[in-house]
Formats: sequence, C-alpha cells, structure tokens
Amino acid sequence: MSGGRRTPLHAAHVRRGARMVEFAGFSLPVQYTSILEEHAAVREAAGLFDVSHMGQLELSGPCPLAAGDHLLSRRISTAVPGQVRYALLCNERGGVVDDVTAYRRESGLMLCVNAANIQKDFEWVRDHLADGAELRDASDDTALLALQGPAAAAVLGAVADAALVSLRRFTFARGEVAGRGAMVSRTGYTGADGFEIYCGAADAEAIFEALLDKGAAFGCRPCGLGARDTLRLEAALPLYGHELDDTTSPLEAGLGRFVESDGDFIGATAIRERARAGHRRALAGFVLEERGVARAGCAVAHGGREIGVVTSGGPSPTLGKSIGLAYVPPPLAAVGSEIQIVIRGRAAPARIVETPFVRGPRAGRRGTA
Repeated sequence: MSGGRRTPLHAAHVRRGARMVEFAGFSLPVQYTSILEEHAAVREAAGLFDVSHMGQLELSGPCPLAAGDHLLSRRISTAVPGQVRYALLCNERGGVVDDVTAYRRESGLMLCVNAANIQKDFEWVRDHLADGAELRDASDDTALLALQGPAAAAVLGAVADAALVSLRRFTFARGEVAGRGAMVSRTGYTGADGFEIYCGAADAEAIFEALLDKGAAFGCRPCGLGARDTLRLEAALPLYGHELDDTTSPLEAGLGRFVESDGDFIGATAIRERARAGHRRALAGFVLEERGVARAGCAVAHGGREIGVVTSGGPSPTLGKSIGLAYVPPPLAAVGSEIQIVIRGRAAPARIVETPFVRGPRAGRRGTA
C-alpha cells in the first residue's frame, strides 16, 4: 500500500480490501476487484467513489459573486442559489489555471477544485480577489463521495431525503443522507447519471457504508480511480495536467461553451486574441483501427511526420476498442480524419471520431432528470 495523505474513508477502503495507490499526494483506492467490473457497474448499475481528495474553496463576504465573475470564465452572478456551473480559472495569458465546478450558494459560492491544484488555486484566488470578498479552504473539513450510474437515484433514494433524489442536472441542495447532514449535487464525471455527496469528514464513513449496504440490492459497488479514469475517458472529459494546463486555451480544448465570449474575467482578452490569431492545435477524440493501446505521451503522426501528442488514452471497456484524446492541427480534428498513433515505434492507424465516445443509455444516463 502506498503512502500519502489519507481521506476520511481510508480505513474503510483497507477493510474492504482495496488496492491503494498514491495520487495527487493522497492514498486512494485504484480498484477493489477489477477495473473492468467496476467500470461495468457504473455503466449498468451504480458505483461509489471516494473523491475526498478534491478541494473545496469557499468565497463569502460582501461581494463574493463579483469576485466569482472576475475569476471564472462564466458569470456565476447570473446563477440562482442551488445552481452549479462548470467553469475555468484562467491566467492573464489565456491558459487554464484549473477547471472547477462553481456552486452558487445563498451567501456566496463554493469552488470544487482538482486535488493536485488545491494550494495553487487557493493562492491564485486569494491573490486576485476583489475587495470585500473572503476566501476559506474547507478541503480538510470536507469529504466527498461520487455516486454514479443509472441506478444512482435509486441507491440514493434508499438512504436520503426524497428532494435530493429529484435534483435536476447541475443543481444542488442540502438535506440528510443516512441521517447525516450533507450537500448533494447532480453533475458527474463519468458520463453516467450521478450525484456528489459533500459531508463533514466525521460523517463520511457512515454515509459510505449506508450507500453500499442499501445499494447492494441495486448492484452498487465501491469503485476506484482506475474505473474513474476509463469512465471519464469514454465521456471525453478533460483531466487537468493532461488535456488542460497553464498554457492551454479552453478554446483549444473544445471548451468554448464554458467561456463567456463577451466576458471580462481574468484571461478573457488573451483568449479572444489567441482565437483571432488562430489556434495551431485542437483537441480531438480518436479510435485505433487495429489492436494496440494508445497511452498519454504517444506521438500522433500524419503523412509520415509527427503532428501532435496523445493526452489521454487506453482501452474502452464499453466499446472494446482503444480510444484516446490528442491535440492535432485543426484541419485534422475533423471527424473521419485518418491519423497514426506511434506505439512503441509502430505507427498504428486511427481515425478521428465524435465525442463523447459513449453516450445516452449506453453511458448509464437512464433516469436522468
């Protein structure tokens, strides 16, 4: 078992026989049984993930929404309390500091940030806060569970207030889960229907065990980081440090719908200028045409020359093929374009396809409000 910081559910993972690895400085389960079984559980029934390594930054004070509008690529002030918005924190050069989910509360907002970026994001937000806004890092006090899959609503309904189960996509509310107070949202990072359960660290194990106990009748099982990565890849969702970084424009990454075209947030001017100048690359999804596994870092070739790099890749358990995401010149990002992925010195044929790779009922979206 690897070292690293421990989430409030560490003992529960060890007790259930999870294989632990270090990720973003935390000791986390990579799998309990097998990645294939856990992946299938999410696509066909339900899976429960410990994502307590994610960070939570709270903005409050006299003008937290103005601060949010200044920091985020989408206006949060136009959201009503109870809404969640996916957005980017950008730097002055138009690169991505992090991708976040912003929760509009009655008295301010909360940003859920990537685990590896908690300190970086805290310092970035702190250094760019408008006067009158206050910032707090609530990460150590908060546990976070992700319940994902077409049976997620049924599992949650067995232990939670009915109002939480009926949440619409990208909304959240407070209530009780397994008799403990919690904040529940309905967004997801797997392509399937799903809920996020924020609770106090001391309540995490009771909620975790109750969901698995009552959820067993619906096929719910604990899942690790291995399945979480294969699921998010099938959904073509970006992972910071792979598809996104401090030099990448959100428009290059295909995230233009999450950027206010007329916004004046940090980085907005640079993003527009980079777009006018023309991007030299675009993120695209591909499928290998023959056996092989494309991994992050593999070169992408066309016409005998290297033209890009794979940012994420691996076998798709749902499709039975090797898939991936790669930055390529914009003309080659068109669906149907033929490219090659260089795997151990061999150029394997691949083609650009529409993303997400898996969608609708096949992705586990049955029953989504």
